[in-house]
Amino acid sequence: MKTKQTNLFFSIGIILFLAYVSFGFTISTEKSDSKENKSFPMFGNWKNFTKADGLPGNKTYAVRVDGDRVLVGTHEGLAVFEDGKWTTYTTSDGLAHDGVIAIDISELTGDVWLGTMGGLTRWSGGRFESFTQMNSGMPNDLVYSVACDGKDVWMATGGGAGKLDTYTKEWEIFTEENAPMHEPWTYSVCSGDEKIFIAAWGGGIIEYNKKTKHFRDYTDPDGNMEIDLFPDDGVVHDITTGTSFANGNLWVATYFGLSRYDGVHWKGYFDHDSGLASNFINFIKADGDYAFICTDQGLTVTDGDTWVSYYKNEKNANGRAVLLQDGKKQEKVLSPSISHNFILGVDVKDDVIWVATSYGLSRGELIK
Repeated sequence: MKTKQTNLFFSIGIILFLAYVSFGFTISTEKSDSKENKSFPMFGNWKNFTKADGLPGNKTYAVRVDGDRVLVGTHEGLAVFEDGKWTTYTTSDGLAHDGVIAIDISELTGDVWLGTMGGLTRWSGGRFESFTQMNSGMPNDLVYSVACDGKDVWMATGGGAGKLDTYTKEWEIFTEENAPMHEPWTYSVCSGDEKIFIAAWGGGIIEYNKKTKHFRDYTDPDGNMEIDLFPDDGVVHDITTGTSFANGNLWVATYFGLSRYDGVHWKGYFDHDSGLASNFINFIKADGDYAFICTDQGLTVTDGDTWVSYYKNEKNANGRAVLLQDGKKQEKVLSPSISHNFILGVDVKDDVIWVATSYGLSRGELIK
C-alpha cells in the first residue's frame, strides 16, 4: 500500500544523530514536515513491580497515568501507585469485579472509568459506582475497553459496543442488528477526528461518525483468514483486537499483524518484514507520531519507519532491546528488562513509560 505523502520543506533533510550511551544505539529520524528533527524515543532504567512490591497480584491487564498517580488494572483489583505506595481497591470497595481490564479518565470531570470482567465502574469523588446489565443499559458485563469522549463514555464488550451519555444518563447499544458488525463481540474502542472507532471480532474496524451518526466498516478486502493476500489493501485481518488514533493516524492491532490508516491509505506491518515483536497483538496505544504495541512476545515502539522492541530473557531478569532502522538491526542487552514478554497494556506520560504484563508491571525512563 502507498503511504500518505507530505510536502517536503527541504530538498535535503537534516539528519539528527543521537548517541544513546545506555543502549549503544545511534538513531536518526528525519521529519520532512518540520524544521526540527525529532529523536526516536528509547527507554531504559527499567524497574519492575510484582506482588512482592505491593501489587495485589502479578497479572496486570491495564495501566493509566493520572497526574501524580498510576492506575493499574489487575486480576485482583485496582492498584493505585501514589507517593511511593500501593493502594488496592476491590469489590468490597465498590468495584463491579476485581478483574480490571480497561481504564480511561474523563478530561471533563477527572472521573476514572474502569472496564471489568463483571461490569463498568466509575470512580468519582472517592466513591465507586458500578453499572451492569442488571441495573443499567450495559450491552454486556464483560468490558474489554473504555473510552471517554466528552460527556460520553464508550465501551467495547462481549455483547456489543455501548455508549453512556453521562448528562442524560441514556444508553445506546450497537450490535450486528444496527451496525455493520458480523457479530456483537467487540474488543476495543477509541475516539479521534470526530469519530468513534470500534475493533470488532471478525468485523474489522467499525467507524461511527458523531456528526452524521452513520456507520461504515473497514475490513480485509481479500477476506482471507490465513494470510494477507494483497498487501496494503486495507486492514490486514478482520479479527481486530485494538485500535488507537493520534496525529491523523488510526492504528489497528490484530492477532495477525498491524495496520495503519492515514484517512486515505492503509499500510500493513508484520513481524517478518518490520521490527514488530510479534503478529499477535493484545493492545495498542498511539501517542503523537508513535505507536506502542503490546504483543505476546514483547513490547514494540514504532513510527512506521523505525522500530524498537523490548524483550525479556526466559531464564533471568535481563533482556534486550532490538532496533531496526533503514534495514539495519542493532541489539543491546538490558539489565534488568521488562517484567514479562506477554504484554497487555501500556501508557506513556512525559519521560516515563508504564507496561502491564502477565507477570508484573514495568516502569521505564526515556533515555535522553
